[in-house]
Amino acid sequence: QLAKLLNVKKQDVGFAGLKDRNAVTTQWFSIYLPGKHMPDVKSLLPEDLLGSIEILEQTRHLKKLRRGTLAGNRFTLTIRDCESDGAIKAQLDELINQIKQRGIPNYFGEQRFGHPLEVDGKVTWNNIEHATAWFNGEIRKPKNRNQRSMYLSAARSWVFNHVLSARVANDTWDKPVTGDVFILGNSHSWFVDDGDEQLSQRVEAFDIHPSGALWGRGSLESADEVLELEADIASQHSVLCQGLEKQGLKQERRSLRIQVTDLKHQWLDDTSLQLSFILPPGSYATVMLAQIIRKTAP
Repeated sequence: QLAKLLNVKKQDVGFAGLKDRNAVTTQWFSIYLPGKHMPDVKSLLPEDLLGSIEILEQTRHLKKLRRGTLAGNRFTLTIRDCESDGAIKAQLDELINQIKQRGIPNYFGEQRFGHPLEVDGKVTWNNIEHATAWFNGEIRKPKNRNQRSMYLSAARSWVFNHVLSARVANDTWDKPVTGDVFILGNSHSWFVDDGDEQLSQRVEAFDIHPSGALWGRGSLESADEVLELEADIASQHSVLCQGLEKQGLKQERRSLRIQVTDLKHQWLDDTSLQLSFILPPGSYATVMLAQIIRKTAP
């Protein structure tokens, strides 16, 4: 819509991240207009868009906004029809404090995997089924680039989530384990466990985070216990892992946990709970919400 209004190409409109389809969202866009007068975009909006889009501010900038160039996302969510007796409120308060201290597991959200399906009595997801069929040669390689990217991302995320689930099961998702690969807070830089006695304190302070494998070509960077766990998960999902390697993806790492900042909650009435929080790029509000709803349910 912005490209049409300003008569530019779609690729000349930049943004840092995708927002939820069904939500009230606020974000910056950049529009490539070198040497051109900057029009009042607000005045160009047609009447049919005035009810759904509001231009809050516009200014000049020297750079185009690109995917991932954001510090984080702030969310305000209202959960309705809640149980709110004294025991549940006390449990919620305790859980909120725990999340502030430990963060939450950095799962990829369910939306990454498409729509749920039931296959042979088990629940799976359509993107995983399509990726598996593609890698097994049962269907052709998708011609659409976005569709290929979606299947590859789903397969990679699926393997990572199983690695993380194993670490959650043994309660090491936010603790250093021998052979871990650590990611620096607010960075994609990482280093291999060097036996430093300060590792536990640094993890506790959110200075560094244990990481899990994002599968691709090359050797796992992990060692010892972590290498054994990640190799075992990969063997359980060998079709997906081999398919990712064949498509040329390279081994990468992703933090096993995220820090939830500025976390607040309040009861708007007896059955309506409002949550507000900030998450880093690449994390999911649905994952945060699942921690609250699942663990406080009767």
